[in-house]
Amino acid sequence: MKKFVLIVLSLAMPFLCIATNVSNSYVSLSDSTLNLIYKYYSCEENNKALNETYPFNPQNVASYVVSRDTVTKKRVAYLWPTSGVFSGVVALLSNTNDARYKALLDTKVIPGLELYYDATRPPACYQSYLASEGKSDRFYDDNVWLAIEFAQLALVTKEPKYLEKAEEIWRFVISGWDDQLGGGIFWCEQEKGSKNTCSNAPSVVAAAKLYQATNKMEYLNWAKRIYSWTKLNLQDKSDYLFYDNISLKGRVAKRKYAYNSGQMLQGAALLYKITGEKAYLADAKQIAKSSIQYFTVGIKRNDKSYRVFKEQGAWFVTVLSRGYFELYAIDKDPQYINFFKSNMDYLRKYARYDNGLFYGDWSGNKTDAFKWLLDQGCIVELAANLSGCN
Repeated sequence: MKKFVLIVLSLAMPFLCIATNVSNSYVSLSDSTLNLIYKYYSCEENNKALNETYPFNPQNVASYVVSRDTVTKKRVAYLWPTSGVFSGVVALLSNTNDARYKALLDTKVIPGLELYYDATRPPACYQSYLASEGKSDRFYDDNVWLAIEFAQLALVTKEPKYLEKAEEIWRFVISGWDDQLGGGIFWCEQEKGSKNTCSNAPSVVAAAKLYQATNKMEYLNWAKRIYSWTKLNLQDKSDYLFYDNISLKGRVAKRKYAYNSGQMLQGAALLYKITGEKAYLADAKQIAKSSIQYFTVGIKRNDKSYRVFKEQGAWFVTVLSRGYFELYAIDKDPQYINFFKSNMDYLRKYARYDNGLFYGDWSGNKTDAFKWLLDQGCIVELAANLSGCN
């Protein structure tokens, strides 16, 4: 392993909650879950790839893609769940400074992502399935999640290669913006029928991080512009949360997902940090309060009362948490962080399989015969970020 120079992260860390004790219980949980991922999900044919589920589901059909499901009868995961593991390892590096995670990123995780890289259709980006299997859909949201993490790596390590990759991906993401509906980024390059919060809200975060890494005003301008468009077109003004998408005919799909509001929360907090404009902080606090009320539910277990996140996707809740960590860095109010800690502690007791993997349903009431990779990757991320806030 190459010698790794430890980096002072006070400016680079998005959450400003830095763990120095690697024996921290949340770090241990994050690290052990990461080890389980590589134990159970590693691909036999390519040791840099990961499988979609454990165990392999021969009937698996991915419901989250537009075109033909290329993973049917194949083990290897789509880009989306693979990117969730990337986010988890980036969170571990950001919170611990541990050189092992830097080495893992450079030798295994990022080379695994490169299996999805498509330079044949400009602008270059990452397609939804393995490039070796032929062309597959290219999603603006899939790519913006990667841009966020590469920008974070650039902030943490100061290494130009990560910034170059983040900027390259950004060029694809912003190519999904046009003037229909007054702006906004589409969801999928191959089917431009809607502009979704899941492609626009994280683009605010990516642009803000790129501004932090480069000081280029174009990124800050894009962050503010995309934030304004998303707030105008997709926010429910009654509770400050965000709808799923708006079609080109102007019809709003009003289902609310935790990650959409979470990314607007993080975007608002970042814009406040950068600009000092109090309207962004007010937005962040309103979204934070409403999200906890809307996306959680009270349950009883062993005659004790708990409040946990509703079942709608474990990774969605982890992405929601990013906004709360960003807000915590500003106001140092631990109430929301403590809520995520209590949920994580509940998961360890009531939503875990005998082999150490986690349920996708955080209430602990529903198990899955085939455990999805993304449900494990998000635990790595959330536990790592919680480790910095003890």
